[in-house]
Amino acid sequence: MGKVIVTLKIMPSSPEIDLAIIKEKAGHYITKFGARLGKDEIEPIAFGLKALKLTIIFDENKGSTDNLEEQLTTIKGVQSCEAISVSRALG
Repeated sequence: MGKVIVTLKIMPSSPEIDLAIIKEKAGHYITKFGARLGKDEIEPIAFGLKALKLTIIFDENKGSTDNLEEQLTTIKGVQSCEAISVSRALG
């Protein structure tokens, strides 16, 4: 079976939200989903607002990340979460 590499873009509800706290809480949901965090990045959006981009890796038999995305939006201070990149790695 192959691995899936997904980049999730998490948008905070305001520029004042601490993205480090969101990343920490998101890590718990990611681990519970059965994935591991490969990379994290902060992307400037506009007017001081920054998005948190998390790249996760998991077995393709896990299926879609829809459930994980919904769970991540329950984190306090998160406005939205969407998968912006999906690719498959064999190995």
